[in-house]
Amino acid sequence: MSELRRDPIVGSRWVVFAPERRQRPQQLPLPTWPLPSPSPFVAGNERLTPPEIFAIRPAGSAPNSPGWKVRVVPNRFPALRVEGELGREPVGFYDRMNGIGAHEVIIETPDPSLELEEQTQEGVADVLRAFRARMADLRQDIRLRYVLIFKNVGALAGATIRHPHSQLIALPVVPRAVREKLHYAELHWEAKERNIFEDVLRSEQKSGERMVMENSSFAAFCPYASRFPFEVWIMPKFAAPDFYTLDEHNLALFAEILRGVLRKLRRGLKQVHYNFVIHTAPFRDPRSGLWSLVEQTFRWHMEILPRLSNVAGFEYGTGFYINPVFPEEAAEFLRRVRVE
Repeated sequence: MSELRRDPIVGSRWVVFAPERRQRPQQLPLPTWPLPSPSPFVAGNERLTPPEIFAIRPAGSAPNSPGWKVRVVPNRFPALRVEGELGREPVGFYDRMNGIGAHEVIIETPDPSLELEEQTQEGVADVLRAFRARMADLRQDIRLRYVLIFKNVGALAGATIRHPHSQLIALPVVPRAVREKLHYAELHWEAKERNIFEDVLRSEQKSGERMVMENSSFAAFCPYASRFPFEVWIMPKFAAPDFYTLDEHNLALFAEILRGVLRKLRRGLKQVHYNFVIHTAPFRDPRSGLWSLVEQTFRWHMEILPRLSNVAGFEYGTGFYINPVFPEEAAEFLRRVRVE
């Protein structure tokens, strides 16, 4: 029987769980992963990308040369650009501003066939160090309000290049998806004087039925109102609104659990296409007074979204999602998947 569940962290979002839809016919073939081709991300092709912004490479290694482990470059086809002024202005009834921000590519490895989950734990940690470094640097730009780090894997998830990479987009505004989480987190705090992320995490740990794996600092679970089959969230067990403040000890533990979850998804779902996003707190300016409760109310987290179902007219028209797999089933399945 179908069931509707409300997401407590985004209180206006509902998910319809409809297990009967697993049996519906699939008439269209799934898009295939792009075939390998010469890539500007391969070691030795550094001249084919814009000059690097950041890299993890041996001491004394020259920028924009081989030898790097992780490399960050501007996107050659950016959604937003760093250069210029915001130019906020009204246009009649409407508002506009220039496309100011940043769009960067985090090249996770010089090896085009080495997926993130196939790297060593230290290799995954290096990628996370690049995330942290770029976020910490961009927060110094007073024009910017938010940085989103995301990864697209496979054609269904929007990837156009096979070489393992993630992306970063810095925005001059806080996106609606994050504003909604901040809003409901503040309402929860005002009503109960408790952090909603802590309450969700405590509930998941107590129940255990949606837990996938955990270590001393992080928990991975299928959220109660999962939008997608086998959706997994990774959340710190400690108070932390900002990803860029992650210390080395906890960064290593995050690398451990991220690698474990991705390996479970790959092994259990046979190289599934997916997205992941890191939702961190907005940049704060004490002078503005905005987001003054963030330290008490928000906690950064990662959402991993396998693309096993489509977003179509119903989802766009309502903001609801239809998911054919209950999170309890998904979590039980993933717990049984053995990884090294």
